[in-house]
Amino acid sequence: MTMSATMRGAGAIIAGTVTYLDRIPHTVIALVARFAVGLVFLNSGLTKVDGFHVTDAAIFLFQEEYKVPLLGPWLAAHLAAVTELTMPFLLFAGLAARFAGLALLAMTAVIEIFVYPEAYVTHGLWVVALLVIVSRGAGKLSLDHLIATWWQANQPRKR
Repeated sequence: MTMSATMRGAGAIIAGTVTYLDRIPHTVIALVARFAVGLVFLNSGLTKVDGFHVTDAAIFLFQEEYKVPLLGPWLAAHLAAVTELTMPFLLFAGLAARFAGLALLAMTAVIEIFVYPEAYVTHGLWVVALLVIVSRGAGKLSLDHLIATWWQANQPRKR
């Protein structure tokens, strides 16, 4: 077998593999992204509350370690807890997922810029997952898709 025949064979294998990988549905990718990043934020939110109250320890962290500018520690802790405990459920359900993704992208930017800039690799992974959701939507296994399908089916027909 000649070198060019070997290269053609390798090229065919690569092309076939790429074609196969192109068949991975966006719905699967979006579902994994929604749950992976949603769980990160939900778990963080759960550490900030005891029942329906933001803990003193969480407020202390915002006062002494996080030090988010322009917001007092009490307000920052409460905003973070509310965001981290609501947006993941919107992602899980795929309800207003693009907007939930935008909210978590904004929160990630604040965390990266003001709180833990050295964690850019971790934050970058969150951003990638959130950008998939924001740019392409939650996929077919979502309330967003169900609502959009119902909405389109119930629009008056143009004549």
